[in-house]
Amino acid sequence: MTEEDLKDVELPDGMNAETLSHLMEPRNYGKLDKPSCIGVALDEKTKEYVIFYGLLDGEMIKDAKFATNGCQDTVVIGSMFTDMIINNNLDYAHGAIAKMNEKLGSMSAQQQVCADIVFSSFIASLQNLENLQNGEEEELHVLKMKDSCEGENLG
Repeated sequence: MTEEDLKDVELPDGMNAETLSHLMEPRNYGKLDKPSCIGVALDEKTKEYVIFYGLLDGEMIKDAKFATNGCQDTVVIGSMFTDMIINNNLDYAHGAIAKMNEKLGSMSAQQQVCADIVFSSFIASLQNLENLQNGEEEELHVLKMKDSCEGENLG
């Protein structure tokens, strides 16, 4: 389903065709065979996680996938973010986090935590890559989330 397919669909308030497209048919979901790096972001309170798999060729991201047990917001953001960074370099990918926040616009505190867990899993994967390049034996790198989508800090 493309944005063009959705051009005549009446969208819920605050949702654009791109977001609906990723909601209806998430891209890059699942496990990547033989990734260069794996990062996990974990919300210890809710046990929600995102696993980010990256396949790099030098500084280029050749492929990226994600898996999560999170909500639909997490899936949509993971789908949009991986789509944005595939076939781009790591510098672009770092900037893509800010671009995604701009693209997503005003989000609820809970939606921001969903976005942050996706971005944190990507950052964890880069730490995994660096650790592997420095000779450490590490299957994946885990970052624990400071904020929880069910925390008292949301509101």
